[in-house]
Amino acid sequence: MVAIIEKRDLRDFDWLTMLIAVAIVCFGVWQIFNAQPTENYWSKQIIGLGIALVAFAVVGFSDYRRIVDAAPVLYGIGLVLLVLVLIPGIGMKINGQQCWIRVPLIGQFQPSEFVKIPVVLMLAKYFGARKSGSLKLKEMLIGIAILAAPLGLIMLEPDAGQAITYFPLLAVIFFLSGIKIRYVVITIVAGIVLAPAAYWAGVKSGKIKDYQRQRIEAIIDPESVDPRGFAYHTIQSMITVGKGGLTGIKGDTETSQAKLKFLPEPHSDFIFAVTAENTGFVGCISLLLAYAILISRLVAGAREAPDRAGMLVIMAIAGGMMFQIFMNVGMVLGFLPVIGVPLPLMSAGLSAILSTFIAIGFVISVKMRRFVN
Repeated sequence: MVAIIEKRDLRDFDWLTMLIAVAIVCFGVWQIFNAQPTENYWSKQIIGLGIALVAFAVVGFSDYRRIVDAAPVLYGIGLVLLVLVLIPGIGMKINGQQCWIRVPLIGQFQPSEFVKIPVVLMLAKYFGARKSGSLKLKEMLIGIAILAAPLGLIMLEPDAGQAITYFPLLAVIFFLSGIKIRYVVITIVAGIVLAPAAYWAGVKSGKIKDYQRQRIEAIIDPESVDPRGFAYHTIQSMITVGKGGLTGIKGDTETSQAKLKFLPEPHSDFIFAVTAENTGFVGCISLLLAYAILISRLVAGAREAPDRAGMLVIMAIAGGMMFQIFMNVGMVLGFLPVIGVPLPLMSAGLSAILSTFIAIGFVISVKMRRFVN
């Protein structure tokens, strides 16, 4: 898959997109250190960046068309990994979730982060080869089936936060493949009608746990939930964000919610709250602007794609990243329940940073071959 690197490849390589992604990671390393300076999460993130850049270069200088052709094999490997993580003795259970596999020298490996990529490739391979026109019901069912297999395995872990990040991948590809408006309307209406009923049934049956119910109720009616219970995450996050003000707290004169350990998981799920506390409104807007520039460059790459499959992969990657940013920021600001969706390139975690750079590398590969027939 990897071609010999020529001067033309170096010239056509999208260095700016890579530098923006690296800059966001470096900004994240600073915030991870601010959150927990006595821990080694920040140093692990630097090591993760080095590994991610190697994988990024390998994918970026490869021919993306061969990667798409290998989608069924990669998809099958992904499903095998999701099965392995569920086997006791192979999968690791942390905080009630069996989502990780321990790899020697590397540490914890989360298959569900990586399986997004073969899922997108599989969807793009199928829908990229179809003829023009509106999507047929049979084609939609095949797309749903491609998504359903890994999604079902992820829910067995269980990891609802990771599972929810898969839906926008299919939604973007459906939209770009010409889904009929009546299917969109039916889906929206069904969601509005069935969501409250499903929530009530889940609470009654015990499928929705008490902590999940309280986190949802903390958004709907904060005063009805014990602030020291499962609403604690949301309340502490909002306090941390508000404390940052315009330009962030002053280290010498003000105390940090994160360093005092009032804010849970400050290095991962709530890294945006740490950013708000340390850099204030100015820092948060700058970060969101960097994300906007990065995503706009991904979308520009989709417009330059020489084939439909390449375009679909890039747009699914961009859509998935936008969704994760929206979910994480909404969770931190108290607009959405806490469900454990990481902030791309900012939250600590080798699996997340590696899979994101591999995805961006695929975008680079497509842009480098925009003049190839």
